[in-house]
Amino acid sequence: MSQQHRVNENTDDADPSRKIERIGEIEAERISGDIQVHADLSTRSKARKQALDILFEADLMGTDPIDVLALRPTVVDNPVRDFAADLVRGVSEHLADIDEALIARLAAGWTLDRMPRVDRVLARIGGYEILFSDVPGPSAIAEALELGGEFSTDNSASFLNGLLTGVSEGRRHAAAGNGQEDGDPGLPEAPADAGR
Repeated sequence: MSQQHRVNENTDDADPSRKIERIGEIEAERISGDIQVHADLSTRSKARKQALDILFEADLMGTDPIDVLALRPTVVDNPVRDFAADLVRGVSEHLADIDEALIARLAAGWTLDRMPRVDRVLARIGGYEILFSDVPGPSAIAEALELGGEFSTDNSASFLNGLLTGVSEGRRHAAAGNGQEDGDPGLPEAPADAGR
C-alpha cells in the first residue's frame, strides 16, 4: 500500500477485529466491506440529489428537464455526475410510463399535481429506478426516503414508501405474470379498479 493509503489492522488492543484506515492525514475506522463500495454509494446518493435538483427546477419552471440539464455547468464547482444525467434523461424519456405507474397507486382523489413538488420528483426518480434500471427496488425506495426526509415534509417518508413499494410490488407481479425474471424492467399492472 502507498504512503497515502494504509490499513492498520488490530490497532485497538480492546477489539482485534477493528481496522483503522489512514488516507493521508485522516484516520477512519473501516466499518464493513470495501471502502470503495461505500464511496460509490455516497457518489450515487449525491448524483440522486443532483437529479432531484435538476428535475425539481424543470418541474417548477415548466421546462423540459433535458434543457435544464444542458444548461448545468459540466466543469465548474459541482459538475453534473454521469449517474445524475442518466437519471434525468431516464425520467424524461419514460415520464409517461412512470406517471402511469404512480397514478395507479395513488389513493382515490389524489393526483400527481396534488403532491408536493419534491415528493412528485422523488417518486418519479424512484419509479424510474424501480421500473427501468438495475437498481434493486428496496435501494431505490430507501434513497427516495432519505432525500424526502432531508428536503420534504414530515409525512413524506411514509407517503413515498407506500407509493414506491406499490410500484415495486406491481412490477414484481407483472414480471411474474409475464414470465420475466425479477430483475427485468416492466411496467406494473394497474389495479383492477384503476381509472374508476
